[in-house]
Amino acid sequence: MRFSDIVFALLIGLGLWQALVIITDAPHFILPSPWRVAQAAYKSRVIIVENAWVTAIEVVLGLLIGTLLGVATAIQLAMSKTAERLMLPILVFTQAVPVFALAPLLTLWFGYGMGSKIVMTVLIIYFPVTSAFHDGLARIDSGYRDLMISMDAGKWTFMRHIQIPNALPSLGTGLKLAAVYAPIGAVIGEWVGASKGLGYLMLLANGRAKIDLMFASLIVLACLTVILHIAVGILADRLTRYAQGTSNT
Repeated sequence: MRFSDIVFALLIGLGLWQALVIITDAPHFILPSPWRVAQAAYKSRVIIVENAWVTAIEVVLGLLIGTLLGVATAIQLAMSKTAERLMLPILVFTQAVPVFALAPLLTLWFGYGMGSKIVMTVLIIYFPVTSAFHDGLARIDSGYRDLMISMDAGKWTFMRHIQIPNALPSLGTGLKLAAVYAPIGAVIGEWVGASKGLGYLMLLANGRAKIDLMFASLIVLACLTVILHIAVGILADRLTRYAQGTSNT
């Protein structure tokens, strides 16, 4: 995703937004114009930055913890057929439970601070990362397995030198999805119960009929998600290049 593409998409979006305001002639407390939202963002820039910083910390910590847990789980599943038979169906079954429905419980268990939001983020990204990386670890050419068997190499040696390097592109794909889902988890947690964060600021602005401030908070959240996705995309590309270099050697 190039910077020019982002700017072009942003301009198109702003143009469509302004056109919708003009066509519908909606009052500003229902659909504010981009200019009014920009004014609200400037006037409330301090409080927006403070709450955006809280949400960013929740998202990044949740992404890091969820990634580490997902990678560790995928490796364990790939190394043990027993663990794969027992845990994989459980992981799939957990996706039938709406994670959003757990937000009130997480708030009750972990409080109204960052803890419940980080856990919520971890729960949302854990399965995509685990599933993508596990698929990559399992999708290994049989020739590699025959070679390692002929060399009498152990499971961990095979995992470290063959499976993990070849599965890095799949991990990158899972991380790209996680980067999009992570802010959703944090904001959902803030909607249920919080005293800081962009989700909390949106609810506060909505309750006080400051729709322009709510739109400004939403746009900042979208920008945060795009930045995170770009950063993770760069990391995913490097993982892919590293995997290609490893396979060539």
